[in-house]
Amino acid sequence: MIAEPFGYSSPQSLDEAYALLHEHGDDAKILAGGHSLIPMMKLRFAAPTHLIDINKIPGLSYIKEEDGFLKIGAMTREVDLEESDIISSRYQIFTDASKLIADPQVRNFGTIGGNIAHGDAANDHPAVMMALDAEVEISGQDGKRSVSINEFFHGFYTTAVQHGEILTEIRIPAASGHFGSAYHKAERKVGDYATAGVAVVIRVDDGGICTKAGIGLTNVNAVPMRAIRSEEALVGSMLSAGDIAKAAQYAAEDCNPSSDLRGDEDYKRHLVSVITKRMINRALERAK
Repeated sequence: MIAEPFGYSSPQSLDEAYALLHEHGDDAKILAGGHSLIPMMKLRFAAPTHLIDINKIPGLSYIKEEDGFLKIGAMTREVDLEESDIISSRYQIFTDASKLIADPQVRNFGTIGGNIAHGDAANDHPAVMMALDAEVEISGQDGKRSVSINEFFHGFYTTAVQHGEILTEIRIPAASGHFGSAYHKAERKVGDYATAGVAVVIRVDDGGICTKAGIGLTNVNAVPMRAIRSEEALVGSMLSAGDIAKAAQYAAEDCNPSSDLRGDEDYKRHLVSVITKRMINRALERAK
């Protein structure tokens, strides 16, 4: 299908983008990579009256460690994560996810900020960011504010970004000590949305006791979901086979998958259990 008619602007600064958002009202949309928004427009699931293309605004694409955080600019492309030495050496969860996101054409232009701001529980980065305990910087005419990723997703395609605001940066606590991370999703074919996916972050002390755990789930809940009980089952433990099995069981019990063409509810819960166990073990291997 063909999208409804719409206006288009390409601002050169954030201030210009904020002004355009206020000028064109609630029906205006930010265009970043466009790989989520444009297909929805073609299917007429979305019909913005005006697109504000922020690709020409400088200073929104970077990957750096600074002030105790890994900072990722909202316009950073998926391919930038694939090619970053910082990511490949210290934050392998992104390398795992990048291999599973769509195809090279999409990854060459799709943005990290757009993936998150779209607010889709089927996207891969929301679960990854939850496991990493990220915070999101949201900017507007009144300044900047930070929102925990745990409070960012409000509902189906609904986030903490309000009218007139733009997601500008993602901040993740810097990897330290014995830190490991991993992500995997089961998919029907290469580049498909997840049937179920699990992101895991583990930190252990010198004695092998888990001091921090983060577990995010993909496409098994109406909004991106953190497996809180699973995390609590791991922290303070030696991450024995029994501890890991308990965490995997809790993740399967606490998620809320829907039966669809990708599988029924029981099958998806089983996938969550299996993948959670595997990703905890992979993250633990990397931590050690």
